[in-house]
Amino acid sequence: MSIFVDKDTKVVYQGLTGSQGRFYGLLNQSYGTQVVAGTNPKKAGTDVEGIPVYATVADAVAATGATVSCIFIPAPGVRDAVMEAGEGGVELIVAITEGVPAHDEAWFFNKLKRDFPQVQLLGPNCPGIISPGQCNIGITAGHIAKAPVDGEPAVGIVSRSGTLTYQALHELKLNDIGVTTCVGIGGDPVPGTTFIDCLERFEADPDTHAVMMIGEIGGSAEEEAAEFIKTKMTKPVASYIAGVTAPPGKKMGHAGAIVSGGKGTAAAKMDALRDAGARVGQNPTEAGQLMVEIVKELAEKR
Repeated sequence: MSIFVDKDTKVVYQGLTGSQGRFYGLLNQSYGTQVVAGTNPKKAGTDVEGIPVYATVADAVAATGATVSCIFIPAPGVRDAVMEAGEGGVELIVAITEGVPAHDEAWFFNKLKRDFPQVQLLGPNCPGIISPGQCNIGITAGHIAKAPVDGEPAVGIVSRSGTLTYQALHELKLNDIGVTTCVGIGGDPVPGTTFIDCLERFEADPDTHAVMMIGEIGGSAEEEAAEFIKTKMTKPVASYIAGVTAPPGKKMGHAGAIVSGGKGTAAAKMDALRDAGARVGQNPTEAGQLMVEIVKELAEKR
């Protein structure tokens, strides 16, 4: 199994007719993802290499049965695009776009929660989601991910960092470890999907046997996840927190990755995770090796 998306997921790309949307939409399709539609009100009735373009998400959903929308709209238009997707009837919105104003993120996050509570938002400013061998939505390179193998322990990944998401996938593949789903939640201040959202689903997924969690400095999401791991999770977790050497008060890469007033430090997050029973690496490679050890232990118990 997997979480959020699988081989039956049908996706509409908002921005498919733009250069980035076209490139990644077709790349995702070549991976095996069911890319069934694009949207552009000015180009409705046309197609992108056989993928039909509709005026709105609602039109695309009605015609194709799409349940996921992937957004490759420039930042100023993301607020309207998210709401169009929510109103259009999809279950999951994957917003890849970076640079979305924080007040826009807060506005559509809360409006979705209030008016469309059944809709899950992933992003903005995230690499997307991949269930290896089944579905890839966003900008993650599919060839760096290994699909699960029946009878062998498989791992779920959730990460705030896009680049470290790719490294985690690649490190596990190099060690012949399959991944059920890898979710890049993004590092903006108002993420649509949290660590806990993903941990909860991985805990409930019978085919995910362990979880790799990659966090960053700034905010309290990792400490909250640690509490969830401590009280609710039965599956082993390996973790890494980026930003150990970051100076307080300086933004590091992501709008959410800033340490203020002694809070949100890498050390505090690592301590919380260790206290919760997670195995914490000092660098991404060490975290990968900790997961290799976990998978070996799980395999020996089978």
